This record gives sequence, C-alpha cells and structure tokens, in this order.
Amino acid sequence: MKKPIIFLIFFCVLTLTQAQIKYKSFESARLEESRELKIQLPRGYNVNDDKKYPLFIVLDGDYMFEAVAGNVDYYSYWEDMPEAIVVGINQLDKRYDDCMYSEQNSLPIDSGSEFYEFIGLELIPYIEKTYKTTSFRVAVGHGETANFINYFLLKPKPLFKGYVVISPELAPNMLDFIPNRLNKLESKIFYYLANTNNDSASIKEMSDALNTDISAIENENLDYTFESFEGPSHYSVPTHAFPTAIEKFFRAFQPISKKEYKETILELEISPVLYLQEKYQTINDLFGVEKKILLNDFKAISAAIEKKEIFEFYKDLGDIARKQYPSTILGSYYLARFYEETGEPKKAMRTYQSAYTLEEVAGITKDMMIEKADLIKEDFGY
Repeated sequence: MKKPIIFLIFFCVLTLTQAQIKYKSFESARLEESRELKIQLPRGYNVNDDKKYPLFIVLDGDYMFEAVAGNVDYYSYWEDMPEAIVVGINQLDKRYDDCMYSEQNSLPIDSGSEFYEFIGLELIPYIEKTYKTTSFRVAVGHGETANFINYFLLKPKPLFKGYVVISPELAPNMLDFIPNRLNKLESKIFYYLANTNNDSASIKEMSDALNTDISAIENENLDYTFESFEGPSHYSVPTHAFPTAIEKFFRAFQPISKKEYKETILELEISPVLYLQEKYQTINDLFGVEKKILLNDFKAISAAIEKKEIFEFYKDLGDIARKQYPSTILGSYYLARFYEETGEPKKAMRTYQSAYTLEEVAGITKDMMIEKADLIKEDFGY
C-alpha cells in the first residue's frame, strides 16, 4: 500500500502547480490581527462565467492545506468530485488559543470564541462575496482543530454540510454533544471520523467511544463513515484519511460503477432512466452543482435496458441524450433502438439514417448507424 499512497501524495503536490493558488493576509476585527490564508481555486476558475463551487475550509492550514488541496484537485480532475475552492487557515503558534474551550461546558471561550466568530462571521462571508461558491461547505480538522470544527455542527443550522474529523482531541462533553446533535439532524450531513493506532491513548479511546455512539444513530440525514488505521502516525494519518473522506462524501457525484450497475440498476423496479435523472438531481440538490450526464452513465443505463429488454425506456433516454449531447449520434441511436424494438422499423431506419451528419461518440459510429439502417431496409424491403 505504501507505493500507491506515496504516488498519490506526489501527484497531489504536483497538481498544486497547475491549480490557482493565492496567499492572502486577512485582517480580522474579531481576532484583532491579520491571519494568513492559502486559497486554491479550481484549474478552470473564471470570474466571468456562472459556475459555482463547493467550499472546503481547512484548519491547521500551515500543514494541512497542501494535502487537502492536492486531493481535491486530483479527484476533481478525474470527475470523482466537483471542482471546489479550498481555503486553508494558518494557525502556526495560534492553535492553542484558537481552540480554547471552557473546562466547565467544553464550548469555545475567549480566544476560542473569537476564532469561532472569525470563521463564521468574517471568513466565510468574505470568501462567498469574493469567489463563486455553492452552499455545500466542508470543514477539515486534525487533533485539536478536529474537535473545534464540531462546534459549527452544534448550531441549529450547521454552518458546514461535511465534517472531516481526523484523530480528534475531543473536549469531554463533545462525546455527548456530537451524537445528540447528529441524532436530531433535519438536513443532510456528511460526517467522517478517523483515528490511528498510533494516536495518543486519550485520542484513540475518545474517538472510538464517539464512533460507538454515532454508529448507533438511525437518522437518514446522517451519512457517516469511520476508519481506524493501523500504522500511520498521528501526523501522517490525514494523508491516509482524506482521500476516503472525499470518496464517501461525493459517492453520488461519481460515475456509475460496476458495483452500482450490478447491485442497484439491474435490480431496479423503476425506470433506469428515472434512476439516472434522480442521480443527477441529487448531485444538484446536495452540492449545488449542475453536472452534465457522463457518457459512462448513459452507457450503463443503455446496457441495463438491453440486458433487461425494457426497450420502451430508450425513448426517454434518447430525449435526454439529445439535450445533453445535441451534436452527437447518441440521442438518435437510442431513439432508433426504441423504434426498432417497439414495432416501428421505418421510423427506426430513418432515425439511423438521419444521424449520419452528427458526431460519433461513445463507440457509436456512423458506419454502425448506416449498417443498422441497411439491415432494416433489407429485412422489410423499404
């Protein structure tokens, strides 16, 4: 496992040179000082278009930013997650003060309360005003800051929709606060918790206890993942944990897999085309991103239609394909298959023929279309 992880880390660092990295000194009224920020914009970020992006806020940005930003760039490059804006907050020599909490109730006090307000009332409004963001925000923390990001979860309306909590140094009462809050969620929250066998005994014990309590929660609005690693140190575990967190948070965004095809799509009692539409509507609803339907996903639904011989659904699939890929053969091919299998051979022949001027796509060629038209013509004597 070591070589793939080393390669991924190397690739993530390399890709940072291609993404747009900005360094900013942010003057905070709450903190009464300036705080250094690292900001990564997606490769294709353009102030003049309407595209918007999820937002990652990374605490301990002085050492965590590069690991998170590299992974975000890597996974978005392969379309396993949407492109996103990543903001790291440097906390070198400020971490203890930023994460200060009351020994009586485990909630932020003094400089900790000021840091909490800095993020919620100053930083995020600034980022949203300056850059094009969606409402899908993810907070990332490690150790003390992994405890701290949970304070935003405790709000009646949580500030973030995703929480990456790595080897948290939990305040005592958080073992009650976090499960109680997650049990009462009224909107979708993604929560990822990780530790390693090389964490301190207190971190390991408390995070294991937290996992036990969260695992018992039955709330459809909670998307929860826990991982316990064997081998990584406390300081290297974020590089192991964060890729999994991305994969879990953005499952709905990812292309239809072989597993999803076999275990879900082939077992559907509803139209597979409706499943496809709902998948992409979920992407829009969760992440605020309008994603073009992937050719991979069209091919998966087409394969299911063929395997289950439910050819009437080709009509809906063809209509969608024509809207998504209007200059290509794709929509015409699906519509022609619909006509061919539902007793209208002449319409099928003409639809195959009409696609000759369109672009080839997804392995569907003009020669294939003409060959299918000729076979119908020969069979029916047109």
